[in-house]
Amino acid sequence: MTIAASRPATPGPAIHAPVPAGARPAVTRDRSIDAVRSTLLVTVVALHAMMVGVSVSTAGPVLENAMENQTWFAPASWAVQVMPLFFIVGGFSSITQWRGLRARGTTASAYVRTRIDRLVRPAIALVAVVGAALLAMAPAGVPADIVATAGYRIGQPMWFLGVYILCSSLVPLMARAHERARVATPLLLLAAVLAVDAVRLSSGLDAIGFLNLLFVWLLVQQLGFWLADGSVEALGRGARLGVLGAALAVLLVLTAGPYSPDMLVNLNPPTVCLVALGVAQLLVFSLLRPRFAALAEHTVYGRVIDALGRTGMTVYLWHMPVLIGLAALLLALEAAAGVPLPEPLGAEWWAGRPFWLVVVAVAVVPVVALFARFERGRGMPGGRGGRGGRGGRGGRGGTGGAGDARFAALDTLLGAGGVALVLVAGFGVVPATIALLVLLCSLVGTSRIASLPRMSFRRTTRLAPAVDVA
Repeated sequence: MTIAASRPATPGPAIHAPVPAGARPAVTRDRSIDAVRSTLLVTVVALHAMMVGVSVSTAGPVLENAMENQTWFAPASWAVQVMPLFFIVGGFSSITQWRGLRARGTTASAYVRTRIDRLVRPAIALVAVVGAALLAMAPAGVPADIVATAGYRIGQPMWFLGVYILCSSLVPLMARAHERARVATPLLLLAAVLAVDAVRLSSGLDAIGFLNLLFVWLLVQQLGFWLADGSVEALGRGARLGVLGAALAVLLVLTAGPYSPDMLVNLNPPTVCLVALGVAQLLVFSLLRPRFAALAEHTVYGRVIDALGRTGMTVYLWHMPVLIGLAALLLALEAAAGVPLPEPLGAEWWAGRPFWLVVVAVAVVPVVALFARFERGRGMPGGRGGRGGRGGRGGRGGTGGAGDARFAALDTLLGAGGVALVLVAGFGVVPATIALLVLLCSLVGTSRIASLPRMSFRRTTRLAPAVDVA
């Protein structure tokens, strides 16, 4: 999902006519995109909340994924695995925003800097606070395995941020490919996805499959470009229903063969199943789009949608620490006051889930209110909206100078790398510290860092007193 993607500026839902390759459409705000993005975000938070399983065994406290290894969850995952649609609406927002900025003379490098600034700031706050909190748990007597599990669960959703930083940085390039070869581009990406899957399945080396973290999500993002051009709505309702049925049929064939029917399993590493699911979700959204637009115009729902639009990445990153904190509170209440913990997936546990979801929602709100300032750029280096200037140094609609492009690429790799480090190595003192430094370098910008010695030298030479050598 392009949770943090900037929304277009003009009010009112819009269904666009197909845009010829190379054409420059007007920037419009589509409230149906706002509404579905918020709906998907709430779905993810609710799903993760339902997965929290807290109990006490003879060996001690247990913190687990209650849905893991449940055979009934596989068909349900077709509905709750919403990450493909996240990337589709993200592609819609990204290409719409990029075209608008490009029309005003913003360079590709400047655009990339605005995306890094918006996405890296909340990650820095999360890594710093969570790393310090987990570090304090061990001296407080929390078992090491619980600390490790907490760090692992908190870090799991961060894969999206790392991948989205990469996909966002490639929007100008992928938009150009879309405008010049709108059919060939997704076909080439699909061929890459299938090739990676084939090598992984034939060799048994799952690590190869992680190449699809780029190919799968770039392809799904490209579907959002088609949505933004109006190409999907250009199909009649009957044609869209036919494509939807075909996508589901392909998914059935794939999951009856070498792929798992569980769409969460297909997320790690990503497989072609997510592409088929993404096509199906795209068609479902297209068919329901007027209803989402109407929902966004409702006074109460509209305010919620706007609030989630402003703080989406903060909600996404911080809901898991909130869930872990609530789980720790349940364990503490059980240990201190004997408050019973129902067996996960038991009748009593299911009966308490509605109340649990309400508690989660109430707990998330103040945390998001506290940390949303980082997403909005308050109190951190880089400033609101980044350093993406009008036109930059590359001229109107250009890609920026070679130096700008190299620095933007390096900043992107540092941002994604900092997130990946925590995701792989955890929130230990050393990896969290290194990740913070890497993320800060990405946020400040390598071009600024590279210029610091020269700036210091010039400032020194200007201020140095004259020496009379006569």
